[in-house]
Amino acid sequence: MNKLLTIAIPTYNRAGLLDKQLTWLAQAIKGFEDECEILVSDNCSTDNTQEVIQKWQAILNNITFKSNKNLKNLGVVKNIMYCLKSTTTKYVWTIGDDDPIQDIAIAYVISKLKQHEDLTLLFLNFSGRNQLTGEPVHPPTIVGNRWFDVDSEDGKGDGKAIFEHCFSKSVGAVIFLTATVYRTDLVKRALQDWQDAENNWISLAYLAGYCAANGSVIVTKETYLECVVGVSYWQKEPKSALLMQYKHIPEVILKLEQSGYSKQFCRRMLLQNGKEVNLKVFLGALRRWPMSAIKTVVPFLALVSLCAFDVMVSKEFGLAESSEISTEEVRTYKP
Repeated sequence: MNKLLTIAIPTYNRAGLLDKQLTWLAQAIKGFEDECEILVSDNCSTDNTQEVIQKWQAILNNITFKSNKNLKNLGVVKNIMYCLKSTTTKYVWTIGDDDPIQDIAIAYVISKLKQHEDLTLLFLNFSGRNQLTGEPVHPPTIVGNRWFDVDSEDGKGDGKAIFEHCFSKSVGAVIFLTATVYRTDLVKRALQDWQDAENNWISLAYLAGYCAANGSVIVTKETYLECVVGVSYWQKEPKSALLMQYKHIPEVILKLEQSGYSKQFCRRMLLQNGKEVNLKVFLGALRRWPMSAIKTVVPFLALVSLCAFDVMVSKEFGLAESSEISTEEVRTYKP
């Protein structure tokens, strides 16, 4: 019998958290053992992660439970990509080892996957909480502690339009790993089309957009999990803010255009990104890594300038859109 869903957990040196998440999973997955697989990918942990995996493989012996241990630490994104590429079921849900998830989430996901055979992307709505203060957190563009401000649970909406709305409202929402269930064959195709995606911290947005462009999308009205803000892997990298704002987000937007999203949308998102970048991030990087900062920011400024020029020309001549959003140089944008 072919399984419907792989629930994958990438992890590294957090045996206690992994044990807690597998305790939740063992309870929540009851009744769905024949339709699910479990995959844990250990990013070469040095703690007792392997003992935890072996313990739960013995306990959950009535379900397919696969495990992988990388020969070295590949980095978070590459470990996530391993999970996505290794999946053989129709859908894949890759969850964080520390994200609180409601027990009913698995039952809901399974029911929707069965109900909508053409479903290619499912966003589980979530709330946010500050790691240090415990206070609710939400994007500045959204009112209330519910990160997706649209719900489309009937699976009949325009997939591209739904993704465009979600992406424009909050990049953070569409890259929250645990909130996203992907159609496996589309994810693999997307990764083949962009083989360097594993080096981009925002590439999960590209994967979601790719899936949305090729089928129906569900965004839940109710929240099924919580995102603890302030513990993301890129926040621990010294150059993370510079790379994300000035390199990774623009790369993803251009890849979305290549995946079928309109020039109008991609141009608007590039200009929005240009307005939202933090100048202090660039100035701080310029002091610490001058050459690296300049090499990163100059192509970004050229790209945004071309978009602004395109908008100006369109307005000047009363055009809805000029014939090209970018030159060949912009299409191969590589800071």
